[in-house]
Amino acid sequence: MSATTQVLVIGGGANAEHDVSVGSAAAVREALSASGHRVTGLTIRRDSEWETLAGERIGIAEAIQRMRDSDVVFPALHGESTEDGTVAGFLECVGVPYVGSGVRSGALAMDKWASKLIAEQLGVATARGVLIDRDSVYGDPAQLPLPLVVKPVASGSSYGAARVENNDALAAAIAEAKTIDSRVLIEEFVVGREIDVAVLRLASGEIRIPPPLEIGKGTEEMFDTALKYDAEPNFLLPAQVTPAVGADLRRAARAIYEALGCEGVARVDFFVRGTELVFNEINTMPGMTEHSQVPRMFAEDGVSFAELTAMLVESASARYTRTT
Repeated sequence: MSATTQVLVIGGGANAEHDVSVGSAAAVREALSASGHRVTGLTIRRDSEWETLAGERIGIAEAIQRMRDSDVVFPALHGESTEDGTVAGFLECVGVPYVGSGVRSGALAMDKWASKLIAEQLGVATARGVLIDRDSVYGDPAQLPLPLVVKPVASGSSYGAARVENNDALAAAIAEAKTIDSRVLIEEFVVGREIDVAVLRLASGEIRIPPPLEIGKGTEEMFDTALKYDAEPNFLLPAQVTPAVGADLRRAARAIYEALGCEGVARVDFFVRGTELVFNEINTMPGMTEHSQVPRMFAEDGVSFAELTAMLVESASARYTRTT
């Protein structure tokens, strides 16, 4: 791909992760510019309207034209109504190459219940859980040992998620999660090391998996929004695991990535208890700043952030060429 590829980076979104996405988009623009790409940007406002980087509101027709004037669109978007296949579907209709997973994989990955079921079918363990879908309950929360984790089925960055120590606090935690999603997942709290694995499909179609990363925290702690954003997270690289556990992590992460039909880069999160892996969730557009988990994992593997974003653009262009 030419170093002068025109890339339009989209940030923002009408969801709780708006600010996180704005940060990712700014970092991606800077990284792509550093690797010689011509970069422009648009922001999806909290009210779902579109605006330029200068803050000028534009209509959807102009936004689409700017996408079509670009060689590749990089949707650095996180959370519901964006990363969940919504924007991928929109870009499919617009007819432009875009970075990241498609409609089906984005939707399945964002749905924590669906991704658990897929992982289990692949032989990867998951935490015991119960699904609440509006007024229907699938399973019995009373059968789960305390403490519990309550979280929206389709959300990211741990928004709406809470650790529940006793049954008296369960109803309030469910109500809070329902402010984000009508479907809520209740899981047993897994005591274990939290380890992330990045999976990238290159332009050639090959899969690249850098060394895993461990979240530096107590095994009894929950990696919630406070630990993620209120202080500098403690990431341990590379995660100190045995060769056998490392191989199991790579194998499980790749299997889940491919079963979901992911493209671009995804972050697959696990708990590790001794030699046992427990799948937590998968993010098809993980945080994209130089200090985020995925870029740090690739940096450990000798790939700079600028090189990683350029690889993602190249992969998107190659995928579009193969399918048209």
